[in-house]
Order: sequence, then C-alpha cells, then structure tokens
Amino acid sequence: MIITMQDTETREISAKIDELHEERGEAALGRVLTLLISTNEAALEHDLEVANNASREHPCRVIAVAPSSRKVNPEEEERPTFLDAEIRFGSDAGAGEIIVLRPRGGLVRHADTLVIPLLVPDAPVVAWWPNEAPANLSKDLLGSMASSRITDAMHSSNPQRTMDDLRRNRSSKDVDMSWTRLTVWRAMIASMLDQPPHLPVSNVRVTGQKDYLPLDLLAAWLRLRLNVPVMIEEDPNATAVTGVYLTRGDGVLSLERPSTDDGFAVISVPGQSPQTISVPARTLEECLSEELGRLYPDEIYSEVVSQGLDLVKPKR
Repeated sequence: MIITMQDTETREISAKIDELHEERGEAALGRVLTLLISTNEAALEHDLEVANNASREHPCRVIAVAPSSRKVNPEEEERPTFLDAEIRFGSDAGAGEIIVLRPRGGLVRHADTLVIPLLVPDAPVVAWWPNEAPANLSKDLLGSMASSRITDAMHSSNPQRTMDDLRRNRSSKDVDMSWTRLTVWRAMIASMLDQPPHLPVSNVRVTGQKDYLPLDLLAAWLRLRLNVPVMIEEDPNATAVTGVYLTRGDGVLSLERPSTDDGFAVISVPGQSPQTISVPARTLEECLSEELGRLYPDEIYSEVVSQGLDLVKPKR
C-alpha cells in the first residue's frame, strides 16, 4: 500500500500513520529503531529496496528524505507547503513502515524539523547516506540526531575525498560501509591465525582493485593488529579484494579470492592441501543489516581510520 500526499504537513503524515496502524490493529511500538535515509530521487527506490530487505531482521520505521524536483507555482496552489510525501505499508514497506519526504524550496534546508515529529518514540535513530555524505556528519541536520551514522564512501562521486572528510571530522558514532564489506575477510583471517602453529608474521601483502577503499582499510587493520610491514598491491583488473598473504617462518599463509563471480576462495596453509570455501561478495542489504544490528561504536574501525590508514598510505 502506497499513499501519496502532496503539499502536506508532518502533522497530517503522523495522523495518517496512526490511522493506518489503528486500521491494521498494530502499533509502532514494535519498531526497534528509526532509520533515516538521506538520498535523492534517482537513487530513492534502490535505497528503499535495500532498507526493506534489511528491516526484515530489524523492524524499523524508515524515513527517507529526497528533495523533490516538482515545480509548483504558489499562485496556482491553494496552500502550498512545499512538502510532498508517501506512506508505504505492508508488502511495500518491509517489516515496518516507510515515509518518503520530498521537500522543495527552502524546506530542503530544514530536514530536522520535518523528521523529528515522525520518529518512533524511545527508539534509537540511525542515519544512512547511501551515496553522497556531508563532510561533517555530527553537524548535519539528520546526523546530529542519530546515535549511529552510516556512510558509503565507495558510492559517492569522489570516494577518496569523502573518506578524507569522514576521517577529519570522525566521531565514534560513524562507520562506513567500506569497512562493513570486510567483516567476512577479517573473521577468516583471524580464524586462520588462531590455528597452530602460532608463528609470528613477518610481513603482509594484500591485493585487490585499484583505488579500492576496503583494500586500504584491510591493509590498515592488518598493520595495526600485527605491527608488521603491509604492502598494498593493486590489480587494475580486479573488482574487489583478491588476496591476503601472510609470511611466517614456515612459509606463506594465504587467503585468495581471484574473482567474486563464483564466490569461492582458497585458503593455503604451509604443509597442508589448499582448502576451497565459499566467500561470496557481501550484498548491500547484508552490510546495512549488520550495522542496524550493532548500534554501538565500532572501536576497531575508529582505530583503523584514525591511525592505521596513515601507516599504510601516508598523507602526501
């Protein structure tokens, strides 16, 4: 069910949501959080689909703010409010409800006043920027009210500049999807090093796509945790991280995934036969769901972006 409301107000939206809940015999109290999405019209439907899938594990109210491009002549409108909205319920809204706010004109600069009346009471607020993110999340109108802030620098127009901005204005509440995409890699590498013999690692080499933020973050994490030299080897033909090679006294311990197409990786341990395992590329839904389920500061990520990156890629 999708209800469209043109030139509306937040009080009318809130009243309509209460009416729909009453008709369906349910309450918003079952929502574990409010997810704020700052996006644009072109990416809106894709971002909502991702949020829908993630919300099935974490029932939430989704509020998407996507400035409208609809042209309105105030002289022809009875009472223009410069706010269009949609309310989505049922199969169109995952495990919660979706509110799409499309402000126009000067109202675009007041996203906080639009969102606050629609938040789920006494529930944490998570803000997500699926594409372009503000340079300072803490001072952003939506970011300032969130207890957790998720960005995706890889999908911005300038990933490196976005990450530089996020690092310069970082907060313990912030995390980027470039880091979340590495969860499986980090878990597997840690598991490999937990197996005997527990020999010290003398150096590390990581390989992957050129100018790929997750590759840099993985190298930075290994540099911090192992305190050994880490070399980044970029492959212009790769589309993700393709390998991690840890040199020890008994040889090279490695984890290789040459391609994400088949989703298979090979673990090679000195003195043992190579082992093939399934390591498919993580979907955006999986990454968002992981962050929605955590909702507490990722201290390791903070260390990696504040200390580790400068060790593997010193600023020029």
